[in-house]
Amino acid sequence: MKAACAEPTRPAVRSSAAARDKITLPRSRPAAVGTQEAETGDDADAPALPEGFRELAGGSGEPQIPGLTIVYLHPLGSRAEANNWRNIIVHQTEGPAGSAKSMAQAQAQNPTKRGVMLWVETDGTVYWATAETAITTHGDGANRNDNKYIDNSKTYRNVIKTNSIGVEFVGNYPDVAKPATRAQKQAWLVLVRFLQERYGIATENVYAHNWIDFKVNRYCEGCELATLARKLAFQPSKRASGQ
Repeated sequence: MKAACAEPTRPAVRSSAAARDKITLPRSRPAAVGTQEAETGDDADAPALPEGFRELAGGSGEPQIPGLTIVYLHPLGSRAEANNWRNIIVHQTEGPAGSAKSMAQAQAQNPTKRGVMLWVETDGTVYWATAETAITTHGDGANRNDNKYIDNSKTYRNVIKTNSIGVEFVGNYPDVAKPATRAQKQAWLVLVRFLQERYGIATENVYAHNWIDFKVNRYCEGCELATLARKLAFQPSKRASGQ
């Protein structure tokens, strides 16, 4: 996940204002989450996507995306042979700053017995830990059915580990209310579009852990990051979506 050389950029692909208005964002979050937002300072700006972004997202090996530092513990294979990923679930691991690398290495050694595919360090470095065919253990409950954050009629027992990519952000330990860093947000706003483009995942299929599964009530896990992703209203290409 070392920074790639700068390449020419073009404006990020966005839907029209009308299309963006159709995206259903979650209800207002609890006051505690608002406090988190106040502590983060300015929100991260969505970086423009680089020239050839869609082609990079469809490639194999270790594609390096300008604006994103990725360390591949498992190189990408053929997109056509990947699992049929339909959702993305955002997690916050309650691990200390500096723990993403070791967590990802442990994940890579035992991919189907641990949590997620990708780990994000506080400096924005992304560790791609597992093969695109590996089913990790995150999100195996999908048992929230109370409509507390979003309408759960479509997620209840449907947004689960077999169809969902897990992305884990470290750094909110020992203070679980500590928000993601600006570097993590910047990396996320590129990474989420890469995942959406590669696997044809719609914006409305990006979820916070707390939106689809029960969690302790100390904080809303992944809610700020998932909301940022939905606000991008990124639309994957028809080629990716049709897989």
